[in-house]
Parts: sequence; structure tokens; C-alpha cells
Amino acid sequence: MSGLPVITVTSKKTSLLPVEVVERKGTGHPDTICDAVAEEFSRGLCRYYYEHFGLVLHHNVDKGLLVAGTSEPSFGGGKIKAPLRLILAGRATTSFKGHVVPVKEIAIETTKKWFRDNFHALDPDRDIEIDVIIRPGSQELVELFLRQAREGEIPLANDTSCGIGFYPLTPLERAVYETERLLNSKNFKKENPATGQDVKIMGVRRAKEEVSLTVACAFVDRFLRDMHDYMDEKEKVGQFAREILEKEFENVDIFVNTADRPESGSIYLTVTGTSAESGDDGEVGRGNRANGLITPMRPMNMEAVSGKNPINHVGKIYNLKAQEIAKRLYEEIPEVSECTCFLVSQIGRPITTPAAGEIRICSDKELSRDSTKKIQEIYRQEMKESVNLWKSLLEEKKRIY
Repeated sequence: MSGLPVITVTSKKTSLLPVEVVERKGTGHPDTICDAVAEEFSRGLCRYYYEHFGLVLHHNVDKGLLVAGTSEPSFGGGKIKAPLRLILAGRATTSFKGHVVPVKEIAIETTKKWFRDNFHALDPDRDIEIDVIIRPGSQELVELFLRQAREGEIPLANDTSCGIGFYPLTPLERAVYETERLLNSKNFKKENPATGQDVKIMGVRRAKEEVSLTVACAFVDRFLRDMHDYMDEKEKVGQFAREILEKEFENVDIFVNTADRPESGSIYLTVTGTSAESGDDGEVGRGNRANGLITPMRPMNMEAVSGKNPINHVGKIYNLKAQEIAKRLYEEIPEVSECTCFLVSQIGRPITTPAAGEIRICSDKELSRDSTKKIQEIYRQEMKESVNLWKSLLEEKKRIY
């Protein structure tokens, strides 16, 4: 194994495919909730470990399940009959050098803080039950983790898996991502409190400019007086999405809450702003990939990134690092119009030297010798920097769901 990636060149750009499909599950979607609280739990553990011991200890808290509650929404304000239930599970270092780590308390604190920061109509003290089931890691993986920590070595991969990243996003990918982010922004919620955080968007492009966007948006009952109010707010969401899409595309169709049947009173009305209050369960890893999108026309893997430790779990590190490599190659190599990076790990191998890697370049030109050398050099630099990825995650500079 040379340590250098295989470099392939293709002329097939994703944005030129005859059909493109892009999905994003927003902040309040049950699967995204699970990803978010698992990642916040991991960050909380990392901070505690680092502050008390000077290093991040072994943990992987990437197993989480949300069991929907039951509710009775009603115009003017309904009620939660049974709270939604979050089950956080995984492995973590629960004590170190005689010091007991308050793992359960960290899980509950970080989870409730995330809900307070991201929901305006849900009370985590009242509307959520949190179960924390954490056990120590296997002796073999813990020893693998501590070995390089004690000796200051390069972390060794604790799994055999692969990571995939691509750049840039297509116009449809950007539009789907931006639409959800803006619908769930603080400003939009301040001006439109009747909209909940459970926003799911499916974008479909046919030919070059024909785009349809299907938006599922939960509405919060206490901010609506009647069906007339609901239909007005629903229209606002559709118009807002249209304005975003028309910046990129000429022919746009927008559909909002297409399962509604107003004549029979069947509409997407909630008490808290999420379907998790009554009908939709969630699980870590079932939603957005590490770049925040679900893109079936692109290479993807099924790795659950959230909650994995950022020190040596390549299931997290390689998916994020592959994105960074693809982005940098697009920005710095003139011939590159689109780039996809594949990284494959091998358990026990230093994370800076993947067992295999491929750089797939989209270009109408042949790569020059200088460009090939620069690709290899950027690849080496970025893999060397993978040991510092955890720092940006703790500083919350990266959104991974």
C-alpha cells in the first residue's frame, strides 16, 4: 500500500444527470433529533474528559432511539398525553484513575440544553423522558484507545469502515439544504412561531430546470386560532420556499403538507412542533448523512456519524475528512469541476494512513502532472491533520447532521 490515493477522472457531473433527487430531514425530525442529541452527548463527554483528565477518553454513544409520545393538538393549544421517550445507549469510560464520570448527568444535561436551544414550543422538562443506558467499552478497544493517548502516538483506527465526501453541492442540493435551514432559523421562527421545527424537504429535478419541492412542515397549535390561520401560514411556507428555489431554477413547483385534508380536519397540527410527540419514532443514523443531506444520486454510505468519538472512530473522522479533501481539491485544482473522495480504514492502522483511498475528479480536461502532484500533496496534508479534527468538533465549527 503506497499511502497515495487512486485518482480517476470522469466527465459526468451530478448536476447534468437527467433526474436528481435530494432530501433533508430538518431539526425537528425524529431521526435528526436522535443524531443531534447523540452528538451533543459525545461533545459533552469529550469536554468533561479533556477538562478533568487532559485527554479525551474512549466512548461511542451512537446508539439512540426516540419512541414517539401521544398528543391531542387543538387550535389555540392542545396537550401532550404521554411524553416522547429518548433512549441513549452506547459505551463510555465511566471512571478514570479513581474519578467517577457523571455520564448519565452529562447525557441528560446536553440533551435538554439542545432542545431548549432549538425548540420554541417544547419543554424538555415536561415533554421528554430520557433513559441513559451506558456501559464501559470492550477491554480491547479501550486499550487500543489509551495506548496511543499514553504514548502520544497517532490514534489507531478502532473500526474497519469507509468514508465518502463530495464537493461542490449541486444547485438542487444547495437549495434543499438552504430551504430547511432558513425555515428553521431563529429569525423565521420569531416571525412565524406557528411553524414547528419538524421540517422535511424532498427535492426532485427533471431535465435541467424543472424542479419540484415537497415540504412537510409541522405547525404549532397554540399559535393558530382556526383552519383559516393554518392555511394562511401554510401558504407563507410555500411562498418562502418558492423564493429560495427561484433564485436557482426557472420552473418550480412547491407542495406543502400534501397529506392535509382540511375538509375533514386532517392537517399537520402539533403541540410541540415535531411529529415525535405522537406518531413518528426516530433512530441515530437513519437520517441525513454527514453533510446534512440524503443524496441517492451520489455515492453514500450508511455510517451513523453522530455520537462516535472524534479521536479514533474512523466512521466519523473519514466521512468528515473526505468532505474536507473534496472541497479543498475543488477550490485549489483548476481542472476540477466536481470531486468525490473515498477513504477506507483498517482497524488498528493509524488514522492518518487509510488502507485505501480514491479521488474521483470530474473534469473536461486531462489532469496535468503538476495537478496530480498537488492532489497527492493535499491528500497527505489533510490526512495528517485528521488527528486534530476533534478540536473543531468540540468548538462546534462543524454541523454533521
